[in-house]
Amino acid sequence: MLNPKMEAALNGQINAELYSAYLYMSMATWFDQKQLPGMAHWMRVQTQEEMTHAIKFYTYVNERSGRVTLSAIEGPPTDWKSPLAVFEAVAVHEAKVTGLINGLMDLALKLKDHASASMLRWFVDEQVEEESSAADVVGKMKLTQKDSSGLFMMDNELGARVFTPPVWLTL
Repeated sequence: MLNPKMEAALNGQINAELYSAYLYMSMATWFDQKQLPGMAHWMRVQTQEEMTHAIKFYTYVNERSGRVTLSAIEGPPTDWKSPLAVFEAVAVHEAKVTGLINGLMDLALKLKDHASASMLRWFVDEQVEEESSAADVVGKMKLTQKDSSGLFMMDNELGARVFTPPVWLTL
């Protein structure tokens, strides 16, 4: 059974993951409006990833006989200055999520909740990948700043991203 503090914190993380999905969908919409379908596609894949994260937390809370309580999701931004600004916002957001995951891990360790700590290790590792991916795109986007053809090449590259559902995902 989940400690009530851990249950509340995990419910907060479910909300944060759903917000992340909402944010990336908003970014996809912005890219679609700017006629950058590859970048929009990248964001839709990111949306799917965030939804799987929410489902993983949801499933875990239920498996531990906790109660999932969904709360309102804050509205995300809807406009950015440039494609680079969007991906810089992704990098900042992923760093924030890393902080949230680390806070959950700290709580699990404090409560000596080994099961939650074990589950959270997957997310700790995932956030290393998420931050690295965002930093990689930001770095490449900065290289395209003075070359519009580079922007279209990036759009093409990002459009090739494929969502691969994790093995644990069962809907």
